[in-house]
Amino acid sequence: MQRGWLVALLLSLGVAKGVEKSDFLRDIAPILARSCHNCHGPKMQMGGLRLDAKAAALKTIHPGDAESSELYRRVTGAGKGARMPLGGKALSAEEVALIRNWIGEGAVWPDGVGAADKPHWAYVAPKRPALAALKAANPIDAFVRERLAKEGLRPSAPAEKATLLRRLSLDLIGLPPAVAEVDAFLADTSAQAYSRQVERLLASPHYGEKWGRWWLDAARYADSDGYEKDKQRQVWFYRDWVIQSLNHDLPYDRFLIEQIAGDLLPNATQDQRVATGFLRNSMINEEGGIDPEQFRMEAMFDRMDALGKAVLGVTIQCAQCHTHKYDPIKHEDYYRLFAFINNTYESSVAVYTAAEQAKRAQIVSQTAAIENDMRKRMPDWAGQMARWADSVREEKTRWTVIRPEVDDISTGGQRYLPLEDGSLLAAGYAPTKHTVKLALKPSPARITAFRLELLNHADLPMGGPGRFLDGTGALTEFEVQLTTEKPVKIKMASATADVRLPEKELAAIFFDKSKNRRVT
Repeated sequence: MQRGWLVALLLSLGVAKGVEKSDFLRDIAPILARSCHNCHGPKMQMGGLRLDAKAAALKTIHPGDAESSELYRRVTGAGKGARMPLGGKALSAEEVALIRNWIGEGAVWPDGVGAADKPHWAYVAPKRPALAALKAANPIDAFVRERLAKEGLRPSAPAEKATLLRRLSLDLIGLPPAVAEVDAFLADTSAQAYSRQVERLLASPHYGEKWGRWWLDAARYADSDGYEKDKQRQVWFYRDWVIQSLNHDLPYDRFLIEQIAGDLLPNATQDQRVATGFLRNSMINEEGGIDPEQFRMEAMFDRMDALGKAVLGVTIQCAQCHTHKYDPIKHEDYYRLFAFINNTYESSVAVYTAAEQAKRAQIVSQTAAIENDMRKRMPDWAGQMARWADSVREEKTRWTVIRPEVDDISTGGQRYLPLEDGSLLAAGYAPTKHTVKLALKPSPARITAFRLELLNHADLPMGGPGRFLDGTGALTEFEVQLTTEKPVKIKMASATADVRLPEKELAAIFFDKSKNRRVT
């Protein structure tokens, strides 16, 4: 594949002045591809000669003088080093003669070969050109007028004020001007009339809405998850953050920093955490039977793609699998960056509207007032708390963490991932009603009770402990069977719970096309 690729590359390239294309491609390229490329190709496994890099290859050649060229001496065995190709069949006398003649004639390398050594225009720092000689309203117009004059063309007549305002309005806010706005512009005969319209439109909230769409496309923004279930997702906070950032003229460096690592900034605000929604716009697959880790990695690769295209302005998918010959991002660099964004949890975070923040602050304030009042009425509250903790610590029931086996057939494609502390992390699509069967091997100890603990985890929505959108969950039934020839259902003497959430109607997105009342 590598040899064929090299020959195909050479065949697709241009011709240097004074050298027939067939000379190099017919005589020299096949020798290099067959005898040299395997060791001195893109990876440079065994030497400094890179046949995909013109400058590096020519370092071993003195054009016009084959006898002093390292390339010629090595293929003839005349140099101090081992004869090349090392471990391979020596070049024939005819092939050596072809290389000698090619070097003697100047070793001209066809245009295009070694393009990796010529910086792509996209990676060359721009330099401010000399201002065009023709006078114009602004420097850009000066260059336009200079080119028009070169082509023998004359500029179009200035647009009428109403037309000019319409163009400006559509460009900046995506909406045509209102009649009153046109009338005001026509009536303004001052030299600042146009600039005032520019400032008015830049101050419009519609400016961020119009121009934010371009960035939201690059950020893969969508209001649903994609894939088979394509569930609704609540990420409009991020959309609004982008719009507000443009309207508030947030500096571009801050615009990027907050989207890539806003949650890691000192004393991060809610807006800065919301900005990291840029990394969470990947599609989510929660179809039954999927492997959550597989699609977590799919999301990671998608984020890398977005960082490359939206932030760096380059496609970097090639580096996911290998170092590409002409791309600036190497395979190792790709996974160095990958390691940074892979070092986090996948859960959603809680954010609040202004009204919700006010209500939350009120609840926190009221809670603090109640606690302070209780401390005043019970000066010994700390001692009471310590005695209660001791009584719980000394309870007679001896609990043992069990590690049951999950019956995969019963899960409907859900995943229950065992963690080090013995808990099970539920992953995959969270259905509104679900039953899982767990099997426990016989225990020599007498089992008198079961305790279910619902734990928080950073990979669950809002940090858990449930898998619902707001981090909650509900247990409707817990059943124990003794497995014998005929399973026997164990009767529970009593049951208690630490918390009982109020009933709440399920959201409309969970409609199951029935008339049943559905609550959580």
